[in-house]
Amino acid sequence: MRVVLTTVLEAKVEINNKIVGQISRGYLLLVGFTDGDDKETVDKMVDKILSLRVFPDEHGQINISLQEVNGSILSVSQFTLYANATKGRRPSFVDALRPGEAEPLYDYFNEQLELKHGKVSTGVFGADMKVSSINDGPFTLLLDSKELFPL
Repeated sequence: MRVVLTTVLEAKVEINNKIVGQISRGYLLLVGFTDGDDKETVDKMVDKILSLRVFPDEHGQINISLQEVNGSILSVSQFTLYANATKGRRPSFVDALRPGEAEPLYDYFNEQLELKHGKVSTGVFGADMKVSSINDGPFTLLLDSKELFPL
């Protein structure tokens, strides 16, 4: 599982010029899955995301959590996080989990975020979405379950 986490002042997802998800200050999460990912992987990633202290305190030190800034989450499915562009000119997506397996994990991920944090908006799995954001910092992390939680 990979998550690109960006701190934002605001973010939104549009489909056919209609806003389907929108937040103010918080996290924009781009979320992708690969073979071997399961609910245990998701649970660990949710706990990691919610425990991070990535917002600046009054001294400008990165020391404040999402909950402490009363932040929200916008979660967007992003299978292209598992693109492989090492050969040729077109990326391969064979490492991305198939939609039938990825969608339930994405739904579970969002349910767990909602359960443990509240304030979660989402895109629509598999849809052609227009994602826009005003990054805060900017501050962006790549979280990879294979690196964070090795077997």
